[in-house]
Amino acid sequence: MEQKEPLTEECENSCFGTEADLKQIKDAMVDDQAAIQLADWFKAFSDPTRVKMINALLQKELCVHDLSVLLEMGQSAISHQLRYLRNMRIVKRRKVGKTVFYSLDDSHIEQIFTQTLLHTMHGE
Repeated sequence: MEQKEPLTEECENSCFGTEADLKQIKDAMVDDQAAIQLADWFKAFSDPTRVKMINALLQKELCVHDLSVLLEMGQSAISHQLRYLRNMRIVKRRKVGKTVFYSLDDSHIEQIFTQTLLHTMHGE
């Protein structure tokens, strides 16, 4: 069997870069503020509880009580996570009388969540 050389994470001393137009690439890159906002947004998806909440809300609009039953958690913990997700504009709320219903903020959330889930299951 042929032995492959291990990949390294840096260029060799003789590397002078590619022929890519680096200025054009740099001009098209996100700015620092957008990079921070995007990283913060992905942090919202880094918590398993929030992932489960988003997954449940992907299926149906739910109230805090519903989510607390589904996730087997107290309502105050659920409310705390929902506040975080609302601040990140991942979920929105709708009040009917004294009941507050939560749903995903828009179809982009559904698409990103679904595509990411499919990607994680792709390697299995």
